Amino acid sequence: MPRPNRSLDLNRNPDQPTMHGNQHSSPDNTPSEDTSRPPQPSRSHSLHTSTPGRPSLSPSRTLSDSGRRLSQQHVRFSTDLELQTEDDRQTSGDRRPSSRGLSINTSIANTQGSSPSTSPNAGRAPPSSLSPRSALSPTSPQSPDTVGRSRSRNRGYSLRRTIFTKTIESQSTPSSPVELTHITNTEPEIVEQEEASSAAESSEDEKTQTIVAQKSTSQQGSSEDGLATYYSDQTDLKEARNLSTTLPYEGWHKRTTAMATLKSRVEEILESVRKTILRIQTIPPSKDGRHIDLDPTRTEILIDERTGKPYVENWIRSSRYSLWSFFPRQFFAQFTKLANFYFLVIAILQMIPGLSTTGTFTTLVPLLIFVGISMGKEGFDDWRRYRLDKEENNRFASVLRPGSNVLSRSISGGSASTSSGQQDWDSVKWSDIKVGDVIRLERDQPIPADMVLLHADGPNGVAYVETMALDGETNLKTKQPCQSVAKVCGTVESVCSSSIHFAVEDPNLDLYKFDGNVTVAAGEKTPLTNNEVLYRGSVLRNTERATGMVIYTGEECKIRMNANKNPRIKMPSLQAKVNRVVLLIVFLVVILAGACTIAYRYWSRDVESRAWYLEEANVSYGPIFTSFLIMFNTMIPISLYVSMEIVKVAQMLMLNADIDMYDPESDTPLEARTSTINEELGQVSYIFSDKTGTLTNNSMRFRKMSVAGTAWFHDFDLVDEAAQEGDREKLIHKKRSAKGKKAANRQSNVSEVRRSLAISTYEARREAVPARNSRTTDLLKYIQRKPYTVFARKAKMFILAMAVCHTCLPEEDEFGNTTFQAASPDELALVTAAHELGYLVHDRQPNTITIRTFPNGTEESPVDETYEILDIIEFSSARKRMSVVVRMPDRRICLFCKGADSVLMRLLKRAALAQEKVNEIERRASKRKAAGASEVMRRNSEYRSRKDSGVRNSLSRPSMTHRRSSVSGKNVSALRASIDVWLRDRETDGGLLHRNSDAEYYSPRPSAQLGRQSTALSDSGSSVHEDEDEDLVEESLVVDEAAVFERCFQHLNDFATEGLRTLLYAHRFLDDATYQEWKLAYQEACTSLIDRQERIEKIGQQIEEQLELTGATAIEDKLQKGVPEAIDKLRRANIKLWMLTGDKRETAINVGHSCRLVKDYSTLVILDQEMGNVEQSVAKLTTDITNKTVAHSVVVVDGQTLSMIESHENLRAHFFRLTILVDSVICCRASPKQKAFLVKSIRRQVKDSVTLAIGDGANDIAMIQEAHVGIGITGKEGLQAARISDYSIAQFRFLLKLLLVHGRWNYMRACKYTLGTFWKEILFYLTQALYQRWNGYTGTSLYEPWSLSMFNTLFTSLAVIFLGIFTKDLSASTLLAVPELYTKGQRHEGFNIKLYLAWTFMGTCEAMLVYFIMYSLFGNILFTTSGANDIFSAGLLTYSACVVIINAKLQALEVHNKTYLSLAVFIISVGGWFCWNMILSKQYDFNSGDGIYHVPSNFIFHSGHDLAFWVVLLVTVAAVLIFEIAVSSVRANLFPTDVDVFQEYEKDLDIRKRFEEAAASELQQGWDHGKKKSSFEIAREEAEMDAREQQVQELLARPRVMNGKNDSSSPVYVESTSVSALGESSREQVALSDAELANGNGQNNNAAPRRSVEIHELFSKGFGAIRKGHLK
Repeated sequence: MPRPNRSLDLNRNPDQPTMHGNQHSSPDNTPSEDTSRPPQPSRSHSLHTSTPGRPSLSPSRTLSDSGRRLSQQHVRFSTDLELQTEDDRQTSGDRRPSSRGLSINTSIANTQGSSPSTSPNAGRAPPSSLSPRSALSPTSPQSPDTVGRSRSRNRGYSLRRTIFTKTIESQSTPSSPVELTHITNTEPEIVEQEEASSAAESSEDEKTQTIVAQKSTSQQGSSEDGLATYYSDQTDLKEARNLSTTLPYEGWHKRTTAMATLKSRVEEILESVRKTILRIQTIPPSKDGRHIDLDPTRTEILIDERTGKPYVENWIRSSRYSLWSFFPRQFFAQFTKLANFYFLVIAILQMIPGLSTTGTFTTLVPLLIFVGISMGKEGFDDWRRYRLDKEENNRFASVLRPGSNVLSRSISGGSASTSSGQQDWDSVKWSDIKVGDVIRLERDQPIPADMVLLHADGPNGVAYVETMALDGETNLKTKQPCQSVAKVCGTVESVCSSSIHFAVEDPNLDLYKFDGNVTVAAGEKTPLTNNEVLYRGSVLRNTERATGMVIYTGEECKIRMNANKNPRIKMPSLQAKVNRVVLLIVFLVVILAGACTIAYRYWSRDVESRAWYLEEANVSYGPIFTSFLIMFNTMIPISLYVSMEIVKVAQMLMLNADIDMYDPESDTPLEARTSTINEELGQVSYIFSDKTGTLTNNSMRFRKMSVAGTAWFHDFDLVDEAAQEGDREKLIHKKRSAKGKKAANRQSNVSEVRRSLAISTYEARREAVPARNSRTTDLLKYIQRKPYTVFARKAKMFILAMAVCHTCLPEEDEFGNTTFQAASPDELALVTAAHELGYLVHDRQPNTITIRTFPNGTEESPVDETYEILDIIEFSSARKRMSVVVRMPDRRICLFCKGADSVLMRLLKRAALAQEKVNEIERRASKRKAAGASEVMRRNSEYRSRKDSGVRNSLSRPSMTHRRSSVSGKNVSALRASIDVWLRDRETDGGLLHRNSDAEYYSPRPSAQLGRQSTALSDSGSSVHEDEDEDLVEESLVVDEAAVFERCFQHLNDFATEGLRTLLYAHRFLDDATYQEWKLAYQEACTSLIDRQERIEKIGQQIEEQLELTGATAIEDKLQKGVPEAIDKLRRANIKLWMLTGDKRETAINVGHSCRLVKDYSTLVILDQEMGNVEQSVAKLTTDITNKTVAHSVVVVDGQTLSMIESHENLRAHFFRLTILVDSVICCRASPKQKAFLVKSIRRQVKDSVTLAIGDGANDIAMIQEAHVGIGITGKEGLQAARISDYSIAQFRFLLKLLLVHGRWNYMRACKYTLGTFWKEILFYLTQALYQRWNGYTGTSLYEPWSLSMFNTLFTSLAVIFLGIFTKDLSASTLLAVPELYTKGQRHEGFNIKLYLAWTFMGTCEAMLVYFIMYSLFGNILFTTSGANDIFSAGLLTYSACVVIINAKLQALEVHNKTYLSLAVFIISVGGWFCWNMILSKQYDFNSGDGIYHVPSNFIFHSGHDLAFWVVLLVTVAAVLIFEIAVSSVRANLFPTDVDVFQEYEKDLDIRKRFEEAAASELQQGWDHGKKKSSFEIAREEAEMDAREQQVQELLARPRVMNGKNDSSSPVYVESTSVSALGESSREQVALSDAELANGNGQNNNAAPRRSVEIHELFSKGFGAIRKGHLK
């Protein structure tokens, strides 16, 4: 019998899931929901109640545990809910719980209240209807212990899921309670029906939380304050134990929740403050989008309904600061530097009267000056960005201003008014463009704002748009206005008179989706998509004119919303380490001050208390401690940061002046826009690079083709480039012919002719394939000689297919040159190649195409052939092919089809044979890949197994007994050879790049040219002759279809391996009947109103079958010069490169292959959410890499998959764990925001990593700003990226010298500067601390105050500044030849706590040496013998020793590349100190030193005249320097670093030459055009000079008087013993021929004329070193 109903008020947040349960009084009356589970005995239950204002929280973990303990028990309980009164419901609706938990309020409501959702009779059970506003089905039978059930028990939650579903449905009335009533026995059937519909809510159910506390009590329940409690018939002692554990946990949980709430509120406050400072406004969404009427005559300003204000203006701001945000942000940035904050505290202490012993403002004034300089520099950098923004905002666009009568100043230069003179196009600044303006665009004009297209002058109203700056894609996008809009917007008059209403979505980030609609003249709505919208940053191409209406302006444009509006302030990671050291020094200063204060206490007790003259002179400990704190504060010199800024500015100027990073083609040098992060360039671990315009050259080139089983190499453009390059002679260091090695073995070791120089980038790739590709010029000559062979016919058909199967439009300029308009750069490359091969697309009409051919060569008259275009089946991403049906001049109908090889292969007539050959080739390719991978893993295993790491794994360090450049013999020769072998191994990836693959991995005859020698690449032309025709093309094999298939698909595989974009061509001849039958079906599909595109594709496939193989093409996405080599060296430098592009996946992978980002043996894993195995792929590859079973791994992910990964927390963590392990990542179809997200994620997740982003377009701005270092390419996409970057370069390859040389130098310089600064402060100021024992710890300074204040400014600043500007531990050629040396910065080996402690230890020891040598040899003697306590003399000696030691160490011992600058710095600093003392001796006022420093005349007449002063000074300096040299020698011999080893290698001339060879491509420009010379050039000049000098001496030593008795038949030879060192050209210059001497002897019998002839010979032979004084 059911129990009377009770009422439960569930006070809950309507946004949170809810969980309830019912309980019956006995097991007999309990309906079973899950028949598989046996009914369990009921238990005693009660609901833990809470007041309405205090919701209870559910400890889900505790409940889950208890649920597992009692998982076998199912106890049902039943409650009946009585409705609330209206007042209660109102109160409940206004209250929101402060936590995610569920509150259960059991207050008894007014039983007489009524509600529209229930029956008025509350005492009876209502019907079993499951209306959202009626009683809901009961929950699953749950005991209080089983509320938090585990995932495996989801079925038990089915009723709870039902409640959750109904709750979602009733969210329109969130204030109404969820009602539980007693359910009759028929309700479990209904519940079972609801289970299936609620299964989708399972994941939400598991997040639901509630608390059910248990009590053991009597059956009588009463509540005086309105609380109702329910009891069963039984009690259980276990409930008391459960209660005792639940209540403390609940209290802990409440405290935790309170803390979390407080934390969230603080975060909200901070976020609101941040938004206020950064002017970030949260704009609510509009009701139904943005509504704009087309009305060019409108004068009022449109209002944004979201803000109630006018739409944002069309100006952009990439500068980081506004006038009022600059100061707070900069003050925050400056005083986050720990030293600045420390100095601020010291400055405040100094200004307190009576505390400072060193002045009042001596810290504050320099601090303010320094902070002002730093802020001024940042402000200037931002002002430059502001100027660039202003330049873009002030561009002009043509805006329709009817009736303005303003002459047009648009780019086209004319008025577009057609029918009315009052309607004009006005030239308006971009910043003045408003939403609703009508803009006219001209060809090649950038789009000033986001606009919807109204009309275009292109064919079929299509406008072609280039979007490289937005998404990085090189293909032109087709944009076409809605037909209804285009019809009424053809003229200016129609635009002004039409009634068109646009409704578009609110501004958002999505570049690939757009929602909107347009209504024309109150007619039917037409949808707007991305196809009708032009975005800012795009450029109109191949379209004469287009018109559009502005819908988004300024910062609401897509490109600006994807930009990082508030970029972080970049600070070098080295600064964080310096801050930690500064913190350590602060701790040291406090310890020193405390130690001196404690020592003063003991001194005061032992000495001061007995000294009658110190009575009543006690000072409290507080001022004593503070005075010592101020005294030692200069151990952290403020000059540390001032001088660092000077150093960094000088480094920036040296970067800008490097000619090796100057691009003569674009006349663009490197430009450093900031000096703050110079040292970050030497610590980069990750490079995030754009593809288009950064790695590639924004141009496609037809490179290779395969026809009838023969591969051909197309090098027309390469020959032209080589002709422009000229016969430039590269650096030649070694002529190894004497050693039996050919100089041509290394590309940088040869002087190449034009063509071999041009195609050198392909040598490595072609060597990997045993087939040799003939040139297409040979193909043309073969066709001309044998036009009727089978091969010739197939080749002509293939070239014809290239010339016909496309959508390009030819254009002829005034000079008769033909250019093409193409939507795709691939099509442009193919049509251009067909032109170069003799098939020119001369004219194209809507239904015909005219091909001009040159059957007898370009010198003969051409032949025009017209082909009728019957049908074009367009390319689509689903079809991956396009087809053209043409009627040929001989009236035959032919179908030409081109597309992806994987698709066309299935459409061939012999598809089975093709598939068989492809499978065979793929098996061989996989074997080759596995062999390469195993070889790499074997080498990696060998490297890891060795004890040492780095380059010394393969290079044996020379013996310490032979560490001289002058050593010679067998050991040095072996060392040179080993270095040469090691470098070649690294340059060729262990020989895999240049090694011929084994024949077993290829077909027996992959091409007809197998085994032939490489074509003779000479300027004389083709190497083909008549007798070579049989070798060039094997006609007998052309008709073998199986052989042709095998070779063609082998070529495709080889092309893809080289990173070329491949296409397969096929054709089919049709009879008229077949074509007409298909044509009818095709026309019906084209006019269908339902599923038109799908039907077109289906009908098109019916004719694209039974195709004949025509050939294959390979197009190169032309890389920038030196990109593959640069990526190889960056990889050797332990830098991981990620390619982030908006282009499609296939293009990105192809470029990855060509630039060697993806190797032939790489494991390529593609993550695609559409395949549904992303998580499994991530886990598997992570396991393989962890187990070291992968040689080289690359992950490819697209933008959609990345969005999915971003939204799943666990998957995101696994994904980034994988990306850290892999060698490279390629992200395609990535939006600018996603690029920035990847950079930000790696920057945050990889500890101590330094990220670098490089790009050239506006879509790269966000990631450039997010990275530690941002590099902009001044490329074809404009200067958007370059102007906001930290550094801008013209070519990707310049990264090598920027990072490996300048970056490493700057890092090492900054580290040396910082260590040297800290060291000299320790050395100098510890002598002050040591002196305190002898002055009673009173804080008296050992040094005179004026000299003390000048220590860091005048006498030691130059030493550290020049150390930080000019020091080079290794030469540029060594760093470029051995990129492995770059890892020093990545591992933070230049500056760390360990190094600082080592330098501090040295400084401490040297300070003790200096002070105690002074005191024992000079101080004691003076104190006891002179009769005067001369503090100044002792301080003068100590100060002088410190100045000499500091300058000697920093400019002699620490500088590897010593120059005259080092000597100048030493002389200026040390000499300046002694000059200062002479000036001080004459001008010093005794009172300036508080009367204790006897400065006047001291140095000149006393100390300076004392021999002991100079002897002790010499002994002190010598002792310290000997100590330094000894420690450095021991360290270098026992614990040598890579730098020590390579510094020794550089001393050997031959090794240095080898390094310069390896770095020639990066340094050649400086050697050619700058003042720099290579070691080889210097050595050659010295050898030539020595030889000439010897020759001069020999000529001068000859007898000058020759009598006539000399026999003319006995010639005199002048021969130099060192002529052979000069080469053949030098021998010709210095050797005098027999004929010359014979003629001289015969014609001149007197001595005087002979002397004249000798002098003339000397000068005529070029001996410019002869001096007149030598010829006497």
